[in-house]
Amino acid sequence: MFPPTDRRQACHSSLSCRDATSIAAILRYCYHFGVQEDFDLLDAWRRGDQSAGSELFNRHFDSICRFFANKSDSDVEDLVQTTFLAIVESADNFRGQGSFRGFLFGVARNILRRHYRNKRQNRERYDPLQQSVADFAPTPSAIIAGKREHQVLLQALRQLPMDHQALLELYYWESLTAPELATIFEIPEGTVRGRIRRAKQLLEEQLNKLVKEPAILESTIGNLDGWAESLRKFVGANASRDAEDEEPAP
Repeated sequence: MFPPTDRRQACHSSLSCRDATSIAAILRYCYHFGVQEDFDLLDAWRRGDQSAGSELFNRHFDSICRFFANKSDSDVEDLVQTTFLAIVESADNFRGQGSFRGFLFGVARNILRRHYRNKRQNRERYDPLQQSVADFAPTPSAIIAGKREHQVLLQALRQLPMDHQALLELYYWESLTAPELATIFEIPEGTVRGRIRRAKQLLEEQLNKLVKEPAILESTIGNLDGWAESLRKFVGANASRDAEDEEPAP
């Protein structure tokens, strides 16, 4: 059922997310001129059309790779593959409930929650509004970033409760709408902006704890949105410790 495509290996390639911006522009152009919609591709994939599965996978691989890249150090490829298999199995659940991306990232979030819930010892309760990636993997991010501001941001994000981390990363890196974020996190649309504000506050608190260099702290917090958005190019391209080709930001 999973599409036979070389993109499955791209989590280990510096090319997987580096060109995501230009790819997104091309896809928007293609959609405008009648390329098959994601919904139609998913329906075709469910009926056994492997080429439709490969097309859907290639369209969204980079963004799903980014979603998991700073939340798991060793299981990114498995989590990506599980997510795409899950959207086929649960395809009937998203019709009429928002955009395809909202559905896709909602599935990815559930896969991530299950992944970390299974890591809890003695069946302890896992709460994504309380537990962070750092609670399970208290090591620095495996993502290679050239600027000190990027490095401290990656580390601070991993200290946030998982849902706050995911919300900020989707907000900064995928330009999702408030309705899409509401679908993903299963909250009212009116709650989204308040949740983003709270997540930013927590991020600044973590930066103040982590960063000892006053100049770096001032630079990072003073342009938090800019640094977070520019971090996008590193995430996914360096989803594993084997990535070697990514160049630092100018």
